[in-house]
Amino acid sequence: MSKIELVRKEMMNAMKEKNKPRKEALSLLLAALKNKAIDKRADLTEEEENAIILKEIKQAQETLESAPADRTEIIEECRTRMAVYAEFAPKQMDEGEIRATIEKVLEELKLSAPTPREKGLIMKNLMPLVKGKADGKLVNQLLSEYMK
Repeated sequence: MSKIELVRKEMMNAMKEKNKPRKEALSLLLAALKNKAIDKRADLTEEEENAIILKEIKQAQETLESAPADRTEIIEECRTRMAVYAEFAPKQMDEGEIRATIEKVLEELKLSAPTPREKGLIMKNLMPLVKGKADGKLVNQLLSEYMK
């Protein structure tokens, strides 16, 4: 079952339960997924669907961070959206899994003591393995620890 069908089904459930905040969040996510499919003029792959969901989570996080403290309705809406979107997001790698992947890539490239000059080469091989499964900033930070 595609994410579009799954989101649509969950939105119907939210409507039946009269859970308006959840229904609105799911409606926004469904619109984003459908718009991308229309732009592409084809069905979305699972990777593309996951990328859209992660993008929506990131946008809600940015809105939450930039909202003034006295705008509680915006803050609450963003938190609700993030919680709902997280249900459909792919499982994120933890630090241990990222470190193991970094070590595997370093071993494949035969680099025991990587230098900052080799970072581009390492990232080029590493990012396809963690794309959509880990935060790029965290991956970069953990890789930097190996370069000291």
